[in-house]
Amino acid sequence: MKSALLGLAFTIFGQVAVNAQTETYAEKLGFPKGKKVVIFHVDDAGMSYESNVGTINALDKGIASSTSVMMPCGWVPQFFEYVKKHPIADVGVHLTLTSEWNGYRWSPLVGREKAPGLYDEQGAFWHSVEQVVQHASADEVEAEIRAQLARYRAFGVKPTHMDSHMGTLFDPKFIMRYAKVAIEEKIPVLFPAGHATLIFKANNVPAPMQQLAQQVGKQLWDAGLPVMDDLDGTSYGWTLPVGTPVTDVTIQKYKTQKFIELLKSTKPGLTYVIMHCTAPSPTFDQISGSGQSRNGDMLAMMDPALKSFVEKEGIIITTWRELMERRGKVK
Repeated sequence: MKSALLGLAFTIFGQVAVNAQTETYAEKLGFPKGKKVVIFHVDDAGMSYESNVGTINALDKGIASSTSVMMPCGWVPQFFEYVKKHPIADVGVHLTLTSEWNGYRWSPLVGREKAPGLYDEQGAFWHSVEQVVQHASADEVEAEIRAQLARYRAFGVKPTHMDSHMGTLFDPKFIMRYAKVAIEEKIPVLFPAGHATLIFKANNVPAPMQQLAQQVGKQLWDAGLPVMDDLDGTSYGWTLPVGTPVTDVTIQKYKTQKFIELLKSTKPGLTYVIMHCTAPSPTFDQISGSGQSRNGDMLAMMDPALKSFVEKEGIIITTWRELMERRGKVK
């Protein structure tokens, strides 16, 4: 379910390539012309102990360069122990407005009296993006964004960025509130508004949505925030071919090759590559059937073969911290 919804959320950006700027946002930030610049980003830190372990492995033992935390979830405090010990780590807020699993759920932080539209019949977030769009108002969503940002800051650290769990905030009903909070708080947000080649390849978006994406990207840039050229979140749907033995070796080899193929297909510019890294366990298997895919993402990030490919191709790995530093130097 999550893979399908993530894909749905990304469709808002699909055809930004039409009439897009010729100068990439990477070039605007001072990266060399023609270079592929990538953030390898791990979603869902704080969701579970296994997700925390997988995220840390990808960051410390692999080439992942960024992560974001699901603030309503139960394993958030444990992940912030890591954050405090690694003050230069690239860690943002994974703004969460859905609770998609059936047997493991989390609830809004803002409170039912302030945002009743965010709550389902079980007292948790709604399962799907569509349900949030149907039931919640933009005011309620903005209140929850601010509550999650406040909880992050309560741990005594500053977020490097904000992004959107399952892409809920990319819906036209909420996108301007997402941008509003980013601009007011001066915190960069994930938003691809450059050539958007990867998204264009996977989706067919009407012209009004193309124009909206470009307009929001320009507003963010003019407010002093960095903007992505492209975005990919397809690794969640990469599964081993039928009949392939399921081992760490086969999963790692398969996922590494898929990431290499993805990197070959990217165009120059600033590309955000989303993945989900989780260490496998019987407990996580009770939460979600996505454990194999998440384990594969973690193992690929840790694979020397992927690191060697990135270095050989001259691909630049960056972070939100670096992007903000560069943005501050651009007039």
